[in-house]
Amino acid sequence: MTDTPGWASPGSSEPPRDGVRPTADAPATVPGPSAPPQTAPQTTPQAPGWNAQHGQQAPYGRPGWGQPGGPGPYGQDQHSPRPGVIPLRPLGVGELLDGAVTTVRRHWRTTLSLALGIAVIEQAGRVGLRMLIDGKTGSGTQMAQFAASIPLAVLLNALATALLTIVVSRAVLGRPVTVADAWREARPRLPQLIGVTLLTTLMSGGVLVLGFLPLALYEGSGGVTALLFLLGLASAPVALWLWVRYSLAAPALMLEKQGVNAALSRSARLVRGSWWRVLGISLLAYVMSLVFAMIIAMPFTVASMALGYIDLHRQMSFDGTVDQSTAVLVVSAISGIISSTLTIPFLGTLGVLIYVDQRIRREALDIELARAAGLPEYGGTGWGDQPPTGV
Repeated sequence: MTDTPGWASPGSSEPPRDGVRPTADAPATVPGPSAPPQTAPQTTPQAPGWNAQHGQQAPYGRPGWGQPGGPGPYGQDQHSPRPGVIPLRPLGVGELLDGAVTTVRRHWRTTLSLALGIAVIEQAGRVGLRMLIDGKTGSGTQMAQFAASIPLAVLLNALATALLTIVVSRAVLGRPVTVADAWREARPRLPQLIGVTLLTTLMSGGVLVLGFLPLALYEGSGGVTALLFLLGLASAPVALWLWVRYSLAAPALMLEKQGVNAALSRSARLVRGSWWRVLGISLLAYVMSLVFAMIIAMPFTVASMALGYIDLHRQMSFDGTVDQSTAVLVVSAISGIISSTLTIPFLGTLGVLIYVDQRIRREALDIELARAAGLPEYGGTGWGDQPPTGV
């Protein structure tokens, strides 16, 4: 999707008006410069959506188009165009979840291959860190392991987001994409995406650290400790608010070819007025992924106990730490690889679909995507008026 004008943000001369969609009696405003050129004034007024190149009136110029329950992509009906994994109209929660699952199912070779590679690297890094500290898991070593794993987690998260964003951008249009295609298009944006991921992590995580830092440094007890704990808890809503506010920055950076600061501002505008909705969908997806991961991990835990890999009476040392054997680490890594391979694509694709849905609701991106998909009734033949490359 390199240099695809349909994904670009609305023209810089007039920034998008959040929450405003085109009405039936006004020409449709589409994001990006790929809208069909306007022809000379006619003696009779043209209906909205008229395409001069094809000499016909697009269906969204009909009365009632764009109204709730109407026949167009804004109405919640079964006649909305669906060239890819989602119907091109504002989506409900169930449709967003279904779109994420459908993307993984239709493009399973690409999505699962990407997720498998990332999961293997992630688990190999964790096992390596544990082996470096001789398998001891005390309070201090766990904190050191967590701190050491942050850079790897940020890098892998950025890589997964970049590649899956390209996959979803093609899947929405009903076009195939390979791992090589995703890597080729995502690679130029990786440095900026790593910067966005690092900034958002530092903003939300930094607020939590600052909130609980006084409690960690205070060595007393009693009422002061309780007050410091409450202070730490008060920082959690701020961190959550920042996380949701900038949760759409990564897709905006990848698909709109924007810089780091512009992508953060773009995410804030798209989330404005829909913060609770974005939070609810995101939390629901994370809970579903957590439950799924626990179900996958359960057989491995039972197998480990049955084979005698976990014997707390034998492994518990006098200093309160637990010496985990290499076999236990390997079994845990295999469980993590399987669960991550299946949950990473779901969470990654859902985040991009939330971004697409917010733009459909605010900027009528559905019309532009219909043109990009080459639907003839929309007067479009693909990105930049080029024929689509596959279905």
